[in-house]
Amino acid sequence: MGLIKAAIGAVGGTLADQWKEFFYCDALPAEVLAVKGQKRTDRRSANKHGNENIISDGSVVAVAEGQCALIVEQGKVVELCAEPGEYTYSTGTQPSLLSGGLKDIDGVFAEMGKRFGFGGQAAADQRIYYINTKELVGNKYGTPSPVPFRVVDTNIGLDTDVGLRCFGVFSYRICDPMLFYKNVCGNVSADYTREELDGQLRSELLSALGMAFGKISEMGIRYSALQMHTLELADTLNDILSKKWREKRGLEIVSIGISSLTP
Repeated sequence: MGLIKAAIGAVGGTLADQWKEFFYCDALPAEVLAVKGQKRTDRRSANKHGNENIISDGSVVAVAEGQCALIVEQGKVVELCAEPGEYTYSTGTQPSLLSGGLKDIDGVFAEMGKRFGFGGQAAADQRIYYINTKELVGNKYGTPSPVPFRVVDTNIGLDTDVGLRCFGVFSYRICDPMLFYKNVCGNVSADYTREELDGQLRSELLSALGMAFGKISEMGIRYSALQMHTLELADTLNDILSKKWREKRGLEIVSIGISSLTP
């Protein structure tokens, strides 16, 4: 008789997980980079016993502007949606990739996104994470010591180095949410905030600033004109930091501003 009781318990758990649920995320504040999705059981149902980490077939996933939803099974990303709207989760369809304008993630998804087979059963652990894809502004930077800048003017035969102290702000965004989840925030149980990452990013930015200044000076741009060439500076920093930021963390610099530049 014990087998019957165990079977009844298993069936009861299965039925409990068949009720539709609604997954959503409140507006992500600027300091939050990733958060686990909230589950709200359909109020029309009396069921309150569905497994917290099982996504029922037919559940609704809501995605707002500036967000990307990742469905994770057994710690592996299997679905991505960055297009605003409400979506129905179906276990009978192939993994989806609704990038919503995100660039260069198709190859990453092809490598990472693979649905597992569990003999018709739900995965033991399924979660939804929401990644903040908005531009994250107001990140201050400043050079603690002068950064070398080469000044070249062939018209007057000038070729010399000066030291620059540079202060300002930069903005960045998560351009590849799957890489960010895999290599940075992972299976977070609470909010993953900028405070945990910004110190490292600022340090790497300052290290790359000297190289960026060198490339800018090769363009024939004087240090006194740097504030008019911040777009070129941002592009140059992205090129220098691409392996650390874009290819490993899924991040990119959007813009950089110079508030103070002192030789």
